[in-house]
Amino acid sequence: MLINRVMRKKVRIKLKTYDTTLLSFSCQSIIDSISRTNASIIGPISMPTRRKIYCVLRSPHVDKDSREHFEIRVHTKLIDVYEPSTQTIDALMKLNIPAGVDVEVKI
Repeated sequence: MLINRVMRKKVRIKLKTYDTTLLSFSCQSIIDSISRTNASIIGPISMPTRRKIYCVLRSPHVDKDSREHFEIRVHTKLIDVYEPSTQTIDALMKLNIPAGVDVEVKI
């Protein structure tokens, strides 16, 4: 059983974006297109949200104590596709993902 799991082919799709609604929409469209090709899917798996905080001085010359903080959150999800066929890969290539979503595919 363990040998069968190791020898399986797997495609990992990693989605990153700043907007959670775009992320959920793109995950749903990927899952819908893959489920039509009878490949097994695990996911979407939510990864921890990464936060970047930037500290900016409000005034360039005086009042160093007066600062503003800005934050950018990067939301990430993983989708694993086991035993993909050529139809599955073709469906992924033809898929229309909205702008603002970064997609990484690892085979």
